[in-house]
Amino acid sequence: MDKSIAQTVPVLMYHHVTPKGGSLSCSVRNFEAQMKYLAKHEFTTLSAEQFAGFLQGQAIPRRSVLLTFDDGYLNNFVYAHPILKKYNQHALMFLITGLMQEGEPRPIMGSGDDLPECPGHHECKQRIIEGRADEVMLRWSEVKAMRESGTFEFHSHTHTHIRWDLHENKADKNQLIHDDLRQSQEQLAIHLDINSNHLCWPQGYFDPDYIQVAQELGFKHLYTTEAYGFNLPHGPAEHIYRIAARNKGGPWLLHRLWWARHLRWGQWYNEHKLKKKQRRLSKR
Repeated sequence: MDKSIAQTVPVLMYHHVTPKGGSLSCSVRNFEAQMKYLAKHEFTTLSAEQFAGFLQGQAIPRRSVLLTFDDGYLNNFVYAHPILKKYNQHALMFLITGLMQEGEPRPIMGSGDDLPECPGHHECKQRIIEGRADEVMLRWSEVKAMRESGTFEFHSHTHTHIRWDLHENKADKNQLIHDDLRQSQEQLAIHLDINSNHLCWPQGYFDPDYIQVAQELGFKHLYTTEAYGFNLPHGPAEHIYRIAARNKGGPWLLHRLWWARHLRWGQWYNEHKLKKKQRRLSKR
């Protein structure tokens, strides 16, 4: 084994899996290619419990990765769920609990039934604004079906997904995020009978106050949208790095995971990317 490849776990971040792909969306074809690659190369897709154990220093398979999905879109049930099941893969999903509704499960890919429309990210957001969230977001029945199948487990992405630091009442942001997180905990307990300590920050925003509020409510594992770092044994559970999955196939995933698992060259890669990002920001 190459000693420069230490035990580090890349965490991939997905939002949508749709027929065409696009903004924050992986196409069905490319997502299947990525999952097929993981299976072919004998990667283990970890559970939240396994990942938490790894951060505490427990042993895991050498080729391990964590798959995460944000928000809770219907297309995750229609397309991602059957693909994960086909390749025996497992993922975490962070739910915006205030957008989940009741109702019968809708058809999924491979069922032989007509599939529901699954639009792209911007159209999903527009329908939510128009009060039509049920057309694009998961129902609790679908969440339960995925959990029973073993493809997904579910955790908090707050109840509202609001950036309270940008809200008109931002002076009360700490109390507002407290109430938001508490509501999400209550909904997960009511519908799924779970008490998760894994939290994904809405829109990637967090600050020291938010971290303190979350930890006081029992959240321990806090997921960011920051990509350029390593998740290591005995590393900080309150700052988990995640790599945004691209709308590309298996070769892209092979390349990105190599950088994410190779500490020596991965450190150079992260520094290079951060410098490029800083240059772009300085030109604005």
